[in-house]
Amino acid sequence: MKQEVPRKTGRPLSFNRGKALEQAMLTFWRHGYETSSISELTAAMGISAPSLYAAYGDKKQLFLEAMQLYAGSPYDMELALSEAPTAREAAERMLVAAVEAFTGELTPRGCLLASATASGSEASAEVQHAVAQVRQDIKLRLKKRIDRDVSQGLLPADTNSDSLAGLVIAVIQGLSVLARDGGDRPYLLTIARAATNAWPKPRSGDAN
Repeated sequence: MKQEVPRKTGRPLSFNRGKALEQAMLTFWRHGYETSSISELTAAMGISAPSLYAAYGDKKQLFLEAMQLYAGSPYDMELALSEAPTAREAAERMLVAAVEAFTGELTPRGCLLASATASGSEASAEVQHAVAQVRQDIKLRLKKRIDRDVSQGLLPADTNSDSLAGLVIAVIQGLSVLARDGGDRPYLLTIARAATNAWPKPRSGDAN
């Protein structure tokens, strides 16, 4: 007589949360927030809809986690800005890194922050606000680094650090659009470097 195999009980098979989140990030990056459906997300992540809701809460919370994964650690950014010899070099590194990210061979074109919420309904206002806050945080960190150069005489005393940091953010977002339009990496790098060539230089007497 054939013995019955006892049915296994206990917790269901788990999944790699980090890898699933990375796949969600790529889906949002490629299709945008509102146009990424739950079925597309679960297919990319390799999980069921109930597992998605259990692990991440809902689509909005999943996007916010994916956005943080994309943006990286604020501490790492602060450290990179602080360690750069000058604010200009810090800005150039940011621009070059953006171009490299926007034109990667294994990732979607452009910037997730720019493309995921480029258009959206009132229902996604909270997500749009969160994306705007990430951009604002990046701008404020760069502004702080520019202010340091002003205080050290490396930039003119009347430098408008808020506008200069805003210019870098605006160029990064523009580079995202050009990358999605098909602009290649060498071309986009020339734009990034042109932006830093317009950086103000200290006037004689500003530096001690």
